[in-house]
Amino acid sequence: MSTMAKLVLAIIVTAAVVFLVSAKKSGDVTELQIGVKYKPETCDIQAHKGDKIKVHYRGKLTDGTVFDSSYERGDPFEFTLGNGQVIKGWDQGLLGMCVGEKRKLKIPSKMGYGDRGSPPKIPGGATLVFDTELISVNGKSAEGGANSEL
Repeated sequence: MSTMAKLVLAIIVTAAVVFLVSAKKSGDVTELQIGVKYKPETCDIQAHKGDKIKVHYRGKLTDGTVFDSSYERGDPFEFTLGNGQVIKGWDQGLLGMCVGEKRKLKIPSKMGYGDRGSPPKIPGGATLVFDTELISVNGKSAEGGANSEL
């Protein structure tokens, strides 16, 4: 192989490595990614479309910046699953979750806030990362009893 061919090959390999490292570093995704971080031994109560659920969450950008967290407020977020009250990534990413289960959702922009973002904390086009924990479904917690609400 000539010196020129070796040089061209070295440049191509270097460019490919730089591209792959920068793409991996950015953390952006194009499809919803669901990672189960903890699943209870038994799953007596599961979240389905139309259920009223309570979820603890911590929302981050791919650089690790936290933009919202129910944990810090000490108040899980309650909504009806699957009817558009939340971003699409949540409506899809929490389906089938067991009470007590913990999931990490990596949500592409198209299933989050899109090109407009949610200023000032979420820029347009942002991939969102949520650590979630299902607290209750239709008022029933992992212990099987109804959550007490004052």
